[in-house]
Amino acid sequence: MAKYNIGAVVAEFNYDITQMMLGLAKEEAKSRDCEITQVVTVPGVFDMALAIKKLLEKDEIDAVITLGAVIEGATDHDQIVAQHASRKIADLSLEYEKPVTLGISGPGMTRLDAHKRVDYGKRAVEAAIKMCDRLNEI
Repeated sequence: MAKYNIGAVVAEFNYDITQMMLGLAKEEAKSRDCEITQVVTVPGVFDMALAIKKLLEKDEIDAVITLGAVIEGATDHDQIVAQHASRKIADLSLEYEKPVTLGISGPGMTRLDAHKRVDYGKRAVEAAIKMCDRLNEI
């Protein structure tokens, strides 16, 4: 039985990058005796909030990780997307009193930068497990 059951919300935008992130996240969870029990894909990082909320409502989910890559474009759109998403992620974590970790790289990065940061998937799982452990100590 897994130590913690983790939900994952993964952006389809920049799919090649987010799927690598998800693979690393699953490996990390398994190596730490945890399991990613549910994966929800959403169109993009901006669209994550509702899926995160639905996962947090499930009693069997201990934490949620978010995986996405916000790559710089010709406008400041990447800044708006990243700011909105990170703020809502923090709000949902507080509202449901469960960890929601930020495995979203960007904004202000190139596609090459995003490929270099696929380890954010691993880091998101690590942070979720640490938060679960620490909250259980309180």
